[in-house]
Amino acid sequence: MGMYNKTVLDHFQNPRNVGKLENPSAKGEVGNPACGDMMYMYLKIKRNRQDKEYIDDIKFNTFGCGAAIATSSMLTEIAKGKTLEELLAVGETKKQRIKVLKDQIISELGELPSIKIHCSILAADALYDAIDNYYGIQKEEK
Repeated sequence: MGMYNKTVLDHFQNPRNVGKLENPSAKGEVGNPACGDMMYMYLKIKRNRQDKEYIDDIKFNTFGCGAAIATSSMLTEIAKGKTLEELLAVGETKKQRIKVLKDQIISELGELPSIKIHCSILAADALYDAIDNYYGIQKEEK
């Protein structure tokens, strides 16, 4: 584990927002068969005083390496309290949004070994998968 900094190790050893939400508003599920990581993201979405939908609660279950757990944990801290509008406004396409969020996750963690960058992409993808799920956008058949 010498390749991880203190922040990454902290999020791996003491992950935030782990678990499953009862009756979530939305659920995201992504996996990378190549590395075996699986991520499940659960959102509880409510409306704020401005009548905007926001992430009131978020939890995750990640099956994978330390970096996969750390990036999922950091993602939940970034996303919690944000409005869906804010999260969707960072890019035109899902791919662009994932890139922006991936960069934010890495920046907040301090750094990730290049071989583990895909974990932050998966974490961001899991969030946007849950948001798509919330809006009823069906995944294209694999």
